[in-house]
Amino acid sequence: QVQLVESGGGLVQPGGSLRLSCVASGSTFANAVMGWYRQAPGKQRTLVALITSSLSTDYAASVKGRFTISRHNAKKTVYLQMNSLKPEDTAVYSCNYRSPGGTLDYWGQGTQVTVSS
Repeated sequence: QVQLVESGGGLVQPGGSLRLSCVASGSTFANAVMGWYRQAPGKQRTLVALITSSLSTDYAASVKGRFTISRHNAKKTVYLQMNSLKPEDTAVYSCNYRSPGGTLDYWGQGTQVTVSS
């Protein structure tokens, strides 16, 4: 029902920046909670940031002050601006859509972010 397509990942040096984008299908985008998650090799997938329909945001402690999540409802797109990147930020970053009822989750295919010299 909902399709999510991420883009913007790549290789960047420590201290550099990237902006991830996720384009969502469906007419209920504006009412959904959108999130970015990441999974590093050998580790569990964890929440990086989320944004609600009222533009309230939450961030993992490890990215506060460095990452910013935003959304553009007319474009059905959620963004993750990533600054001051560290090697420990290396992971596959996935976009998550939670339905307005809070019972359904959809995931994008993920985009690789590698922070290395």
